[in-house]
Amino acid sequence: MVIRKNLKKKFALISVYDKKKLNYLCTNLKNYNYNFISSGSTGENIRKMGFKCTDISKITKLKEMFDGRVKTINPLIYSSLLYIRNNSAHIKQFLSLKIPEVDIVVVNLYPFEKYFKNNKNKNIIEMIDIGGPSLLRASGKNFQDVTPIMKIEDYPNLIRNLKKNNGMTDIAFRKKMANKVFKETSKYDRIISSWLNVYKK
Repeated sequence: MVIRKNLKKKFALISVYDKKKLNYLCTNLKNYNYNFISSGSTGENIRKMGFKCTDISKITKLKEMFDGRVKTINPLIYSSLLYIRNNSAHIKQFLSLKIPEVDIVVVNLYPFEKYFKNNKNKNIIEMIDIGGPSLLRASGKNFQDVTPIMKIEDYPNLIRNLKKNNGMTDIAFRKKMANKVFKETSKYDRIISSWLNVYKK
């Protein structure tokens, strides 16, 4: 592994629809010296809890657009998630961007299935999550270095793994979480496809 002396801070990117146990998550991550990156209501909640939180727009230099449809979809964010961290060419490119290196991605998705089953929301199409699955899949692809967390039930598992590994996660845990990400995002897409099969304008 190439040592990057000027990348000392650890970062967690957090973007969650369901805010349950968010305080628990942030408190424990802060105990292991993680800094927070977020956007929208998640960032607001993190700051209200008393934690510092960098808004994604400070990194991308772009505000949220199209009523929040575009928030996290940006090459700078995905550069942080996808670059190979023992590849000297990747490291050189990444350092030139002067952006934070994200180690943990915590995302839970808009509850599309709930709205589909209840059939109560005329704007159900706005419950199709785009940025969330993309963040999870990118961090899942790069599980060699990045930890994707999709389920609230895995927050305690994350904290236990950090405790076990002096504030970092191990490859077995990251691989397990990546497996869950691809399984769950695939299921999410199938539900959306089912809705489109019956959708009538």
